[in-house]
Amino acid sequence: MQTRRQPQHWGKTLESICLPVAAILFSLFLFGLFCAAVGSNPFAVYASIHKAAFGNWRSFQNTLIRAAPLMLTALCTALPARLGLVIIGNEGALVMGGIGAILVGLGLGSNAPPLVVQIVMALAGLLFGGLWIGAVGALRHYRGVNETISSLLMNYIAIALLNHLVNGPMKDPASLNKPSSFPIPDAAMLGVLPGTRIHYGLIYGIVACAIAYILIQRTTFGFAARTAGGNIRAARIAGLPVGQLTMAICFLAGSCAGLAGMVEVAAVHGRANESLNANYGYSGILVAFIARYNPLAATVVAVLLGGILASGGILQRVHDLPDATVLVFQGLVFLVVMYSESLYGRLAIFKERSEVKSTRQPAAVV
Repeated sequence: MQTRRQPQHWGKTLESICLPVAAILFSLFLFGLFCAAVGSNPFAVYASIHKAAFGNWRSFQNTLIRAAPLMLTALCTALPARLGLVIIGNEGALVMGGIGAILVGLGLGSNAPPLVVQIVMALAGLLFGGLWIGAVGALRHYRGVNETISSLLMNYIAIALLNHLVNGPMKDPASLNKPSSFPIPDAAMLGVLPGTRIHYGLIYGIVACAIAYILIQRTTFGFAARTAGGNIRAARIAGLPVGQLTMAICFLAGSCAGLAGMVEVAAVHGRANESLNANYGYSGILVAFIARYNPLAATVVAVLLGGILASGGILQRVHDLPDATVLVFQGLVFLVVMYSESLYGRLAIFKERSEVKSTRQPAAVV
């Protein structure tokens, strides 16, 4: 006897797409009010942002360059979120990954082939970032320390360590105005994609997001993580190794952000300095939230947010707005997206008819 296949309901999928889009549109409206309040034409500001981010091929390349670290740092929040953890130590992991990469790059120098130096730098970035967020997972599992607070505080420790190193043991005496480490050899720098100014860090970001999606959605490990994230008590009763999952997820999350730090060192700056602390980690949190912790969606959101970051200069030159105006927009998006979280599962338009009827009709009293 054949069973009739139930039609698939697309309400959840539409909800996960429409609500973030609506949140971004409403954020644009609020940002327009802000621009009008400071004396700028909101529509002219929007046009300038589009021109700086996507107006031509050169502008789009700038956007993609900024999107690469955002993809990687977004995974630092998106992966632990599947386990029910809220990690916001992205900036610290990125900085530690950059420190690990520069230590290896300077240590090997020109004593090894450039490809070997790049590979070892990438491994060092993965290891340093992974251990940094892995420590957050250890504190959460073994001592019950809140992972959000500990990861936030560890950002400041990582930044302080970077400042100590570039102003002390690793300082290049030639870097007077901006204390920096000694530069890595030019041959060890990551190259660019043929015919573009886009470095290979973008490929790292796209590949990492694809692997993360497969890991979470298509493997036994990902299924166990999602199960534990849904109900950790039931996961323990079912015999799932929650502690091992926590440590593994945190290490992988930190590794992704650490790789972003390596990319910034080996593809953009060529050395370690305060430019590593460029708020890509904090922006990655916003990317993860808007993408609903979906690694594939994070690639698209990272490009959009990268375009906004690339428009800071033009807003300052054309509209006499501070360069930090883009941070105001990011803050508005963050607040609206956080509020939109409370709307999931509550709007009747995204529910099945049976669900709507069950909520409207009270149960019969026997």
